[in-house]
Amino acid sequence: MDKILEFTSNNTLLVGALMVSFFVVIFSELRRKASGLVNVEANDAVKLINNDAVVIDLRSAEAYSSGHIVNAKNIPSDELETRLEALGHDKSTAIVAVCDAGMSSTKAVHAMRTAGFESVYGLKGGMTGWSQAGFPVVTGKKTKAKKQKNKKSK
Repeated sequence: MDKILEFTSNNTLLVGALMVSFFVVIFSELRRKASGLVNVEANDAVKLINNDAVVIDLRSAEAYSSGHIVNAKNIPSDELETRLEALGHDKSTAIVAVCDAGMSSTKAVHAMRTAGFESVYGLKGGMTGWSQAGFPVVTGKKTKAKKQKNKKSK
């Protein structure tokens, strides 16, 4: 105990910086929890998806077609507010919002929660985090025009 007190008295600046950083971390975590914004890791997102969560890909159509999560709905972030009704009438269904790196999904999560959706989560790290975790990505997107061309050529 004497050594701790001696260290503290000899390194007041270091101990003070440690205490301030500790309180900043605690404060930011409490503020994040109070605001209701929840980001989930890729492993937790898989658990939600396996329990019938809807995945909303907020990236552009080009980015979506270059690789996306299986069964993800592509609703670009700039169109989200006008297309919220397309997400369904059951507002208790879990939703996972995905963007490139996990930054712009925070705004979408907030907008969906404001609209009354109860269980909305942002994917921490976005598609980058998903790929780094080693989870599968679907590439390409069949549109109605491509499907009709394929039917006509057969």
